[in-house]
Amino acid sequence: MPLSPSVTDAAYLEQVRAHILALPESGIVEVMNYGRDRPGMIPLWAGEGDVPTPAFICEAAATALHAGETFYTWQRGLPELRAAIARYMSRVYGVAEDPERYFVTGSGMQSILIAFAMALAAGDEVLIPSPSWPNAAAAAQKTGAVPVAVPFRYGADGFRLDMERFEAAVTPRTRAIFMNTPANPTGFVATRAELEGVLALARRHGLWIIADEIYGRFYYADAPRAPSFHDIMTPDDHIVFVQTFSKNWAMTGWRIGWIEADPRLGQVVENLIQYSTSGVAAFMQRGAIAALEQGEPFVAEQIARARAGRDIVADALLATGKVDLVKPDGAFYLFFGINGHRDVARLGLRLVDEANVGIAPGTAFGPGGEGFMRLCFARGAVQLEEAARRLSAWIRAHGGAAAPALETAFDRS
Repeated sequence: MPLSPSVTDAAYLEQVRAHILALPESGIVEVMNYGRDRPGMIPLWAGEGDVPTPAFICEAAATALHAGETFYTWQRGLPELRAAIARYMSRVYGVAEDPERYFVTGSGMQSILIAFAMALAAGDEVLIPSPSWPNAAAAAQKTGAVPVAVPFRYGADGFRLDMERFEAAVTPRTRAIFMNTPANPTGFVATRAELEGVLALARRHGLWIIADEIYGRFYYADAPRAPSFHDIMTPDDHIVFVQTFSKNWAMTGWRIGWIEADPRLGQVVENLIQYSTSGVAAFMQRGAIAALEQGEPFVAEQIARARAGRDIVADALLATGKVDLVKPDGAFYLFFGINGHRDVARLGLRLVDEANVGIAPGTAFGPGGEGFMRLCFARGAVQLEEAARRLSAWIRAHGGAAAPALETAFDRS
């Protein structure tokens, strides 16, 4: 007689490494699966806009594809693309133009995995400000390392780093700090002083910094980009930058990014690319070259559109008087609470059913996300105005009375 399915499944899964079985399911995907087929749904749950990749990028990739660029290629990336990245980084970040610092990867996610593979071993710890994009912590777990959530402070100026908490979180097993700024989901943007504090801590304890600055151009102050570790680092700092083409150039589905690292790490990075994906398709890289060389007007449009989207939704929600919301300085998310609604996993499902708007529960982003919801505003004005109308009406009807700011899992100051 065969074993019951539950016994069979349990016995089969016993052979899977425990730290892999422990990887969490996505709390974002739960809401997406619940609401994705609803007629008239306005989906603001995922971290992408609604604009398809521009034609000039697609045409460059298609031309290369039809020209037969379908073979194995440079593991570090096409020399032409690495040179284009170097020019872009020199123009935007003021760094020396050195193609040997750049390595093409199959997405920003792969860049993070490669960076963690260099910096972390099983049992090592990586400090991650929280709440945060959940994939970073999961990537650390994949290596057998331990992600350590470091609480943000939350107050009238939104989410801020707390250097005392960072210092207190360092243990003999700490090997790295993961810094995402501008940040998903909170919109936090590190100031130069905060970056200097993190870098000083890393130097003092001999830690790597994995710098995720993929939203660096989505910055709403009077500057072309957000503050960066590029502004303060020296050649001997162990900083690895992870980047992607996804956000700036509307290429989320392409799965192409890059790593920036000291050239002394070049062979290490190349080996990690070789033994994972063996490189990125050449025709995709041709599209990426076009993005960098011709895409600046498109990037400017994306940023202006996101800024307008932020104001459309934030102003409408704040006008209800029933939300805890600070307009973010960067990225393209609102991270806010609705008075009287702490069970945000259930709230996300209710908003699908009752407002036909899809947003992600803050609990999907780790400690400190309790009581918050994440809304992506990288969308067109017409869609966001309707989403704001629906959400505001629901909040007026179902939100609690005006109350003090959210009591999060962490201190408010």
